[in-house]
Amino acid sequence: MGTFRFIFLSIFALYTYANSVEIRDDIKFLEILPNAKIHIDKSRKLTIEEILRNDIEFQNNDKNLLGYGFSPDFDVWIRFSLTNKTDKTFNKILEYNNPISTHLSFYDPDRAYLAQKDGLFSINKNRSTINPIFEIQLAPNQTKTYYLKASSYITTLIIQLRLWDYQSFYEKEIKHQIALALFFGAMLILGFYNLFIYFFTKDVSYLFYFLYLLGVIIHHTIYRGIGITYLLDQGWIIKSIVYASVISSFPIFVLALFTKSFLRTKQYPYLNKILNFFIVFLPISVFVFVLTDEYNKYRNIPGVSLLAFLLFITIYATFKRNRQAYFILAGWCAIFLAILFMQLSSTGVFDIYQHFPYFIESALVFEAMIFSIALADRIKQLQADKELANKKLIQQQENEKIKLSTLVEERTDSLKIALKEKELLLKELNHRVKNNMQMIVSLIRLQKDDIKDLNLKEVLTTTQNRISTMKHLHELLYKQNQLSFLDTPAYFELLLEEIKQSYQDENISIQMNIQAQLQIEQAIYCQAKHRSRQFLN
Repeated sequence: MGTFRFIFLSIFALYTYANSVEIRDDIKFLEILPNAKIHIDKSRKLTIEEILRNDIEFQNNDKNLLGYGFSPDFDVWIRFSLTNKTDKTFNKILEYNNPISTHLSFYDPDRAYLAQKDGLFSINKNRSTINPIFEIQLAPNQTKTYYLKASSYITTLIIQLRLWDYQSFYEKEIKHQIALALFFGAMLILGFYNLFIYFFTKDVSYLFYFLYLLGVIIHHTIYRGIGITYLLDQGWIIKSIVYASVISSFPIFVLALFTKSFLRTKQYPYLNKILNFFIVFLPISVFVFVLTDEYNKYRNIPGVSLLAFLLFITIYATFKRNRQAYFILAGWCAIFLAILFMQLSSTGVFDIYQHFPYFIESALVFEAMIFSIALADRIKQLQADKELANKKLIQQQENEKIKLSTLVEERTDSLKIALKEKELLLKELNHRVKNNMQMIVSLIRLQKDDIKDLNLKEVLTTTQNRISTMKHLHELLYKQNQLSFLDTPAYFELLLEEIKQSYQDENISIQMNIQAQLQIEQAIYCQAKHRSRQFLN
């Protein structure tokens, strides 16, 4: 039995050695997965002891990156061997190039295969790197076999293992963190730029776009691991992962509000109704299903559907020659390319990061710049519209002024004509009144000449004088320019002259000193009283 075990271990050692990766001084960086073997544990119950004790079948692998998408139902075991054929001791860093896997367990034979845990739910507090790392030490002429178990039941499961020497890794890490810092700095600058414009213009489109950029920043700090490493403690990390659907849906939601406001989708009534439905449906779907396990399988469907419809409505607005839609369409192309390559990377179909490490960040910054340019162009367009509206208003005011002036002239001419007609009628009326009064006076005078009774004659004389007074008053009134007051001296001169003529007495001498202006009512009353006193005297 002992001999058989010795033979088995010898064969196993030779087999392991034959598939191991040789470590040398000149190798600064190695992809581990193409030289590793993979086992999928769908039971999720397999332990390292069972792996070591039993002949578990591992499959060969030739890919640098394994993408399984959303895979909550299985664990992935990775086995690889490293060989040091030199006389030097090598200290290396094994980097797990994905910051958002929830559970990682690394098994080192030097630690008696005790699990070294990392991942979102068990982050190493001493780690200052964005990605999980594990230290490896190889003594001279030593071969070791390592195991790594990876699983992720909330986030996508993407596996990529890289072996670094210390200096190369930290040089890469510093550059990586600087690049991400520049990305977040650019996004924050663009975000606050649009926020300040909102405060000055009160255009809600700028507020929605600021909220969108804020949502992208929050999402990307988790997706890229910056928030996990520097900003959030373990409790907040777990909450952010549990509510990942809310974090990923928020920027899509405010982006829909931004598109609705910016493109003024009310001018497309049917599409606007559909957009309103999506805007209401998205938060409801997140709220209803966020706490259910089933939702995790379909959590991206509402958001992706809304993004697809936003792209459609932007294309439609472009065909309708909506100026703002041209900018938005360019930004949408960048967003969809970023989403497409993120999905291809998460499923292992195509790893964009190997060819363009910061493609997603570049696409997002490009999209943010395009949208910001569109918003700036909106200000320019609004200013042009305002100037055009002012010109139209001034022109309309000029037209109204000319129209009003013409109307006033026409009405003035009509009034002048009507006034002339009334003046003619009034003159004719006054003339007829004067003639009628003169005729009455003449009739009374003729009648008076035939009467011998002195009392009756005196009565007729009084009547004649009163009518004459009324005639003179009427004559003075229509010859004056105003009717409120009477030319008192002229009125009394006519009045007294009439009295003198009535009595035909040359001895009558009258002296006047009149310094008052009388109203019409007072003048009539005055002549009546005056006449009474005259006869009494």
